[in-house]
Amino acid sequence: MDQIEKAKTFASLHRKGDPLVLYNIWDAGSARAVAEAGAKALATGSWSVAAAQGFGDGQKIPLPLLTEIARLIAQATPLPLSVDFEGAYALAPEETAANVALLIEAGAVGINFEDQVVGGNGVHPIDVQAARIRAIRAMAERRGVPFFINARTDLFLQAPDASEHAALLDEACRRAEAFAVAGASGFFAPGIDADLIGRLYERVTLPVNIMARSTTPDLATLKRLGVARVSHGPGPYRAMIARLKSEAEAIYGG
Repeated sequence: MDQIEKAKTFASLHRKGDPLVLYNIWDAGSARAVAEAGAKALATGSWSVAAAQGFGDGQKIPLPLLTEIARLIAQATPLPLSVDFEGAYALAPEETAANVALLIEAGAVGINFEDQVVGGNGVHPIDVQAARIRAIRAMAERRGVPFFINARTDLFLQAPDASEHAALLDEACRRAEAFAVAGASGFFAPGIDADLIGRLYERVTLPVNIMARSTTPDLATLKRLGVARVSHGPGPYRAMIARLKSEAEAIYGG
């Protein structure tokens, strides 16, 4: 498949009630392993990509290095690739779009794009984030790529007390609507209280993406709730590192 075909295929895999399951990767080697296991598409996790190179999360990994990793992953398998791009290493819409263009040139067909203020506090105002999404969409259209913009809200992650999440639902839905109008392809709400997933699905027109955590319902339940995409975030990398450390400790007597 060429890049346009991959982008179309990736979008088609987001089916409400029949979710695309993404076991997040961090380099070309993990990409090949997950592809060989039967994955239909690939997606990086920003935390994992950074950690694998010795950096912290939050756009600490240099953009040129991240772009090169994306290129190597895209070349490693024939599967569509989405890159967790955090805040796109920019604030102004034009610069945001220019940085996303680097990933398209590297072979990616989609991104996660979050509304949190990277390195700061809170989330960007809706109009600010919508303008950035609009610029990304316009850039992708000029290139003829039906790029998948998975618009992520960090409202729920920034409220670790799940009892506060119901009060955030209206704001999340307003964001989803504005992001859809701006050109987003999907809506990602990591950290949302499990009891609210169905209510979010009922009110959001975009395909809903949920991140699997210890408190997340099982896949059968997520299907019933209408989820269209399930991500695993840093979980796969953490599990791999834990096993590596355990086996090394067995050798070294740690």
